[in-house]
Amino acid sequence: MKYMERGGFQGHPLMRLTLGLAIGLLALFWVTNFALFVSRLGLTPASIAAYYLGSEADYRAPRTAGSMLEVTHAHLPMMALVMLLLTHLLIFAPYSKRTRVLLIVGAFLSAALDEGAGWLVRFVHPGFAVVKLAAFVSLQGILAFLLVALVLFLRSGAQSDGMNGWTRPKSS
Repeated sequence: MKYMERGGFQGHPLMRLTLGLAIGLLALFWVTNFALFVSRLGLTPASIAAYYLGSEADYRAPRTAGSMLEVTHAHLPMMALVMLLLTHLLIFAPYSKRTRVLLIVGAFLSAALDEGAGWLVRFVHPGFAVVKLAAFVSLQGILAFLLVALVLFLRSGAQSDGMNGWTRPKSS
C-alpha cells in the first residue's frame, strides 16, 4: 500500500507498461463505445426513444425486456471493473479530495444512469431519452478525463524519477 500511496508505481517500468497497455485498450473501448452508441441510438432524444420503442417507419420492433436484460447483465460487471480500475488509480493522483470524490461518484453515477435510462425510456416514458443522452455524454467525458489524467500521472512519475520513456530497471 505504501508503494501506491507514495506514487512509486509510476516509475516502475513494468507497472507503467501494464497500465499503459490497459489505457490503450480502454481508449479503444471509449472509441468503440461512442461509435456503437451513435450508430445504434443516434445523438438525439428522438432517435434514442425510437431505438428503444421501435419504429414503424424503419420496421424496427421495440426492445424486449429479455434482450435489454442480457445487455444489462453484461454491461454492469464490465462497467464496474472499468470504473473500479480508473477511479482506484485516480485516488493516488494529485487532485484535491473534493475533485477525486466528484470524479469517482460521477463516473459510477453516469455509468449507472447510462445503463438504467434505457429501461426508463422503454418502460416508463420516452422523455427519459434526454437522461440517456446526458448520462452517455457524461460517462464518455469522465472516461476520457480519467484516461488522460492517468497518462499524465504516469508520465509525471517517470519524469520525476529521471526516466525517459519505457526503460528497464538497473539490475543489481
